[in-house]
Amino acid sequence: MASLLLRLVGPMQSWGTRSRFSDRDTERFPSKSGILGLVCAALGWPRAAERFEEWSMADLALLTLAVREDRPGRPATDYHTTLDVPSADAPSLRDIPASKRRTIPSHRHYLADAAFLAGLEGDRALLARLDRALRQPVWPIYLGRKGFVPGLPVCLPDGLTDAPLQERLQQYAWLGDGPRRQPAVVWVERETATGQPRWDVPLGAFATRRFGLRWVSHETVSLAGGQEALA
Repeated sequence: MASLLLRLVGPMQSWGTRSRFSDRDTERFPSKSGILGLVCAALGWPRAAERFEEWSMADLALLTLAVREDRPGRPATDYHTTLDVPSADAPSLRDIPASKRRTIPSHRHYLADAAFLAGLEGDRALLARLDRALRQPVWPIYLGRKGFVPGLPVCLPDGLTDAPLQERLQQYAWLGDGPRRQPAVVWVERETATGQPRWDVPLGAFATRRFGLRWVSHETVSLAGGQEALA
């Protein structure tokens, strides 16, 4: 199997897995649904489509994800107000009577100034297609939420190889600034119910908003030598 590394660096990132309403959470590291949504945007994969080209959403979900924390970032919260929010009985603005127009407040959590090295492992043909898409995205890509644009290209010149993902996360150059931290925290998927549960595996088209369970745990790795990779 092949592996593909993604550089996730930006002023703001948000990787929520639990909230849909007025309090929008973020996990401390990128979610699987967020990473797969990012690559789907690069491909131009419609949100309502179960399949794209020769692949299905199930093929994407089968890819193994691991994430290295190079710079955890600082948790922060924005306070938002939204006017004329659609509802079930008024799905568009023109359907909302003037007497029922309302302002909805929300709290939106994010990570400031974080840097992660994420890796996908699995079918080489699929990963090669994702690598090409990230080099020339069809649609804009975001770090978990629209408006949170990457500060550096997500694709890496040597991102796609046939080396095992765990080996690559240990050997790839440090993305953080300042002295390289030893060791680094890596979040990995588990095949059994050990670690922490995450409901972030797409079970169909993203428009259906159905997500399955996976288990993740963290471990530490000693990074091999190499220069920082922020350029």
